[in-house]
Amino acid sequence: MKQISIKHISNVHSDALRALALYSEELNIFQERLEEIRSANTGLEVSIQVEHFQNLIIIHKEQISEIRSLLKDNLHAISGKVSANSGFLDDSLMLENYRLNEQFLNEERLFREMKIEFYQFAAKWM
Repeated sequence: MKQISIKHISNVHSDALRALALYSEELNIFQERLEEIRSANTGLEVSIQVEHFQNLIIIHKEQISEIRSLLKDNLHAISGKVSANSGFLDDSLMLENYRLNEQFLNEERLFREMKIEFYQFAAKWM
C-alpha cells in the first residue's frame, strides 16, 4: 500500500491555506478599486465591467471559503486516522487529498486569470 507522510500533507495544506488567505485579501483590494472606478466613470461600458468583476469576486470568495473549509476538515480527518498508521496516510485518504489539491490548483489558476483581466480593466479606467 502506498503511503505519504502527514508532514507532507500538512505542509501542502498550510501552503494552500496561506495562498487562499492572500487571494481573499486581494479580492478585498479589487473590490475597493472597483468602487473607485465606478465612482470616477459612470458610463454603461464601465458599469457592465464593474458588475462582471463584482460577480467574479463573489464567486471567488465563495470558492476560497469552501476550499479553506474542506482543507481544514480534511486535515482534521487525516490527523484522526494517521495515529493508527504510524504517521502515514493510506490510499483511501490520499485520493481525497489529491482531489482537494486539484480543486485548489484550479481555483488558483482561475484567480490568476481573473487578476490579469482585472488589472487590464483597471489600467484602462483608473
